[in-house]
Amino acid sequence: MSDIIVQTNLEDVKLLRRGKVRDVYEIGDNLLIVATDRISAFDVVLPGGIPDKGKILTQISVYWFNQVKDIIENHIVSTNVKDYPPVLHKYKNILEGRSMLVKKARPMPVECIVRGYLSGSGWKEYKEKGTVCGIKLPNSLVESSRLNEPIFTPSTKAEEGHDINISFDKMKNIVGEDKATKLRDSSLDVYKTARGLAEKKGIIIADTKMEFGIYENKLILIDELLTPDSSRFWSIKDYKPGKGQDSYDKQIVRDYLLTLDWNQTYPGPELPNEIIEKTAARYKEILGILIA
Repeated sequence: MSDIIVQTNLEDVKLLRRGKVRDVYEIGDNLLIVATDRISAFDVVLPGGIPDKGKILTQISVYWFNQVKDIIENHIVSTNVKDYPPVLHKYKNILEGRSMLVKKARPMPVECIVRGYLSGSGWKEYKEKGTVCGIKLPNSLVESSRLNEPIFTPSTKAEEGHDINISFDKMKNIVGEDKATKLRDSSLDVYKTARGLAEKKGIIIADTKMEFGIYENKLILIDELLTPDSSRFWSIKDYKPGKGQDSYDKQIVRDYLLTLDWNQTYPGPELPNEIIEKTAARYKEILGILIA
């Protein structure tokens, strides 16, 4: 099994924050984002990690940023350690393949979620109310149904705990009407483009979450993009509406944790090797399909 990097310590570089997966450092006018192998479930970062997960997430993000750069700019300056400032070169073994030098954008205070299929919390709400995030949908849908048109369902961005779904009108109150409209339209355009590309490779992108920031007064894509951590990927050949689908993501971990007597608070339980290996294989599989 590969070495698992769950935390980075670049001693002479300023650490800004540790997220659930990424460590973010300040490098002059830029940021360095390092995707570790940490894994979270139910908003809890678990002990240990999944080998090569950070490298896989980075490769997938970079792939999608390139695919949609004609729709909207992104924050990448370079992913090649040779191009990084000299202070980072000695950390090449840690940074290679799992890091991005990026523009220091001001993050928008909302998550931009696009749903093309009825799944997860959307399916749960639909069963109760016939809506998803307050958006009325046809009466005849079943779990995992493809929606006639993808829907935009923003949420708040919580530092801790769960994000909260909000209406588009509420989003306009938070970021202003012009930015809200641009965020919605860009999110839908990125999703539709990516969905078309993925379908040619036999993959359904059921839904995804994107983040945007402001850089030099322009809206750009930041963070990660269309990874198994921010999206639901399903196999077209195995797709059957009317039930939950097998996802190319950490669902293996979630399913295992649901068998435990654990109240979904810190500290999380250790994962057995079998679950770690199965999850690592799942991440590698989707990487191979998307970037073949």
